[in-house]
Amino acid sequence: MFTETGTDTTKYLSECRLCPRNCGVNRAAGNVGYCGQGASIRAARAALHYWEEPVLSGSTGSGAVFFSGCNLKCIFCQNHSIALGECGREISVERLSEIFLELQNKGAHNINLVTGTPYIPHIRKALIIAKSNGLTIPIVYNSGGYENVEALKMLDGLIDVYLPDMKYCSSELSSLYSKAPDYFEKACAAIDEMVRQVGQPIIVPSQLTEQYDYNGDPLMLMKKGVIVRHLLLPGQTKDSKKILRHLHETYGDSIYISIMNQYTPLPHVADISDLNRKVTQEEYGKVVNFAIRLGITNAFIQDGDTAEESFIPPFDYEGI
Repeated sequence: MFTETGTDTTKYLSECRLCPRNCGVNRAAGNVGYCGQGASIRAARAALHYWEEPVLSGSTGSGAVFFSGCNLKCIFCQNHSIALGECGREISVERLSEIFLELQNKGAHNINLVTGTPYIPHIRKALIIAKSNGLTIPIVYNSGGYENVEALKMLDGLIDVYLPDMKYCSSELSSLYSKAPDYFEKACAAIDEMVRQVGQPIIVPSQLTEQYDYNGDPLMLMKKGVIVRHLLLPGQTKDSKKILRHLHETYGDSIYISIMNQYTPLPHVADISDLNRKVTQEEYGKVVNFAIRLGITNAFIQDGDTAEESFIPPFDYEGI
């Protein structure tokens, strides 16, 4: 489907409207958009990552590329140092395509593009180059869910698995925590487009021999589909339930839902009373039980205490 290698990034960056912020900044001239980024790709880490959903991490890890900058900049961000653009190394499109192939050679089950929204034209070009040079593993687009549909269409046919967040239903919460009152509206439209592109989920046994999960069952890996993540925030079980109801009533079993309890209160929210604690087991249990009552079966849940900083990787430029 894709034979050309040239997506003209300048065309899209000269008056940038890649995300719903529609800031219109001339990033091609070196100016910085709302996302904190200019014309070049900046990334902080490219390595095997073991803390995604089991169908993505598998046994050998997901090949995660952590990009710098973010169009949401949630005040509670778990990866705030890269989201704010505080760290990141500049790389070319050609180098990004090489990184994809290097991760494949290291045994990654997939290429995991983490917060790539500011770089959609660059990513498209890098994927086309890498695929022409032997990239065959699935491509995962991992984002905060705040996307422009027209920008996502540039990735049609290149992405196998979409991994968006659905952070908020309430515009009050999305305004307060992410300065994005239209978050729910934009995320809903984006997920519609993601489902249109990749269709029904396809999960198959690993082709690696003697690979089993902790139950002794064959290791299963996602090859295609959408997993919508929802991170439960302290004190926000009502909003979480609204999100789960919407997702289930809209998509049923055509998507997976990942219900996450790993919210970690990092030092930058120490003075924000609503966010300076972990989610309680009772809160998480209420949301999971609600999902069960709704009839959600395609779901991932988390056991134990996952709200630890150890789950946040070091952004030390490994693999960049």
